[in-house]
Amino acid sequence: GYIRRESVAHIVVLGEGHLRRVLAEYASYYNSARTHLALSKDPPLSRRVTPSGQICVGPILGGLHHHYVRMG
Repeated sequence: GYIRRESVAHIVVLGEGHLRRVLAEYASYYNSARTHLALSKDPPLSRRVTPSGQICVGPILGGLHHHYVRMG
C-alpha cells in the first residue's frame, strides 16, 4: 500500500519501463532516506550523522518526495 499511496498514485506512468524506474527510485528512497518509526526514525540502511552544517534538499521522484542532508 505504501508504494501506491506515496508514489504511483501521484505519477502518470508512461509504460512498463517507466514504472520500473519509478519503483526502483522509490525503493532506493524508502530504504536509504525515508524515516521509519519502528527503527527510531532511522532508515533501514544506516546513514552517517553530521552534527552541523548547511542543510541541502534533493528532490526524489520529480519532487514528490525530498531528501534533506546536512553538508558540513
